Amino acid sequence: MSRKDLSNTSRTNWAALEAVDDEGIDYSDIPPLTEEFFEKATLRIPASQAQHLVQIEPDVLNWFQAQGGEHKALINSVLRRHIESSGEQSAVQ
Repeated sequence: MSRKDLSNTSRTNWAALEAVDDEGIDYSDIPPLTEEFFEKATLRIPASQAQHLVQIEPDVLNWFQAQGGEHKALINSVLRRHIESSGEQSAVQ
């Protein structure tokens, strides 16, 4: 960040925002989310995230999570060991 960015102060009235009661918010101008909306909806994932998506079955994910620690690192470690044991290490870049 530049020094200019750090000196820029927010003009948001935080005290007024915190004082707003959620029940006092008027949601009447927001259209309802109907079945038709979801039928037409499209999931858009940024390309940088989409390239890392893997569908893992719930029971498999639950098992990894139950092992404790960081389950994503454990999954990566298991996959790496599988690649190394298959003898096709050239596929890993």
